[in-house]
Amino acid sequence: MVLVYAEKITPRLGYIARLIFTDILGAELSLTSDLPEFLQSELPKLNYSFRKISNELFLEAHPFLFSTALEAPVFETGKCGDETFIFTTSGESCLPFDPLAASFFLVSRLEEYLSGQRDQHGRYSAGESILHRLKLLGRPVVNRWAWLLADKISQKYPGLIFRRPCMQYLSTIDVDNAWAYRHKGFFRTFAASLKGLLKGERAVNRERFQVLTGQKADPYDTYTYLQQIFSGNEAQVIFFFLVGDYARFDHSISWKNRAFRQLVQTTSGTYRTGLHPSYRSSAEEGNRQLMREKLRLQTIAEVAVTRSRQHYLRLQLPQTYRKLLAAGIAEDYSMGYADAAGFRAGICTPFFFYDLENDRPTNLLIYPFQVMDVTLRDYLHLTPQEARQKIEQLMNEVKAVGGMFVSIWHNESLSDSGPWKGWREVFELMNRLGFQYSHE
Repeated sequence: MVLVYAEKITPRLGYIARLIFTDILGAELSLTSDLPEFLQSELPKLNYSFRKISNELFLEAHPFLFSTALEAPVFETGKCGDETFIFTTSGESCLPFDPLAASFFLVSRLEEYLSGQRDQHGRYSAGESILHRLKLLGRPVVNRWAWLLADKISQKYPGLIFRRPCMQYLSTIDVDNAWAYRHKGFFRTFAASLKGLLKGERAVNRERFQVLTGQKADPYDTYTYLQQIFSGNEAQVIFFFLVGDYARFDHSISWKNRAFRQLVQTTSGTYRTGLHPSYRSSAEEGNRQLMREKLRLQTIAEVAVTRSRQHYLRLQLPQTYRKLLAAGIAEDYSMGYADAAGFRAGICTPFFFYDLENDRPTNLLIYPFQVMDVTLRDYLHLTPQEARQKIEQLMNEVKAVGGMFVSIWHNESLSDSGPWKGWREVFELMNRLGFQYSHE
């Protein structure tokens, strides 16, 4: 048990203290604003306030957690040894910065509320973030700062031992387009063939003909391969299915298609399954389309749908998360960048969405991811060998702090053909290391 004193226990402070002490460090936590109780307690204790009282462990507080303003806080950055930090404090503090305020700033994603810059899909870009500017996107700084604080507490109270957990691993698959050529229906197949003819795509049309006549397997039909890779580790896998209506950015097989429904049912019988809300649903003001798609997937899979990941990672705060909550979604896996690998919220531990406008935590659990296949190949322009090195680097960062490593791949990127030739080896290495580390 760690007793933390503050002059006022605000919703922001209560939220981030529980995330740091309970969720990351695995310690029991008690918060108090009763100074006599704090001084008389024999528990390991931390004074989180604006002044040191006696010989207790003192962590100087930044005013940020005691404010309700939806505005950018004023803070300075600093460096101590190998650690770069934000929200610097004075020399009296046990740490030269306030890890609670700094962590809340990153995890709450306040900078995304305040920035008007978005890409062509309405997404907040990695280059706009403070972690990018400080060259910290590749490090789970919230977890690292938590362990720095734990070390300080253990030095003061040697009887209190914080044990770092083993790394957790989660391999997720987005099924945007279940098949490249099969089960598209006559009109879509005819239109695609005509388009290929007009554009001179002879190889594509030849492959389409071979697949449709049974001479060749559909390149996106990688489900048997995935079963082999995931064998024995099915509990660490989630499939997200797109069941929206066909549109410019939504190219899924019709949710009414018998083969597609069979694929969803078979998959949900073995793995956890979630919704991949369509591009259209994220653009809609209300949540009617989102609810429609959720009910479709529930009807097909015959299981409750409580997980989601936004198609194209179209995440707008706080609107997207509020829509998910209203639709009965309990877990979301969209927290990451399309244009950069790493730690968007600076953390590799699941955390609850904090609604800054309403100044309160919610019941929506956010699972941040670190790497996506399309990011590595199309945005970072890495070779398969370079991608392997990037993944190992990020995984080692997560392993060092006992966090959770989450990846995104697509069934189509595992075709081992065309532009994805050689990427199966990257996927296999990642899963081999992930499953190994999580079982140590």
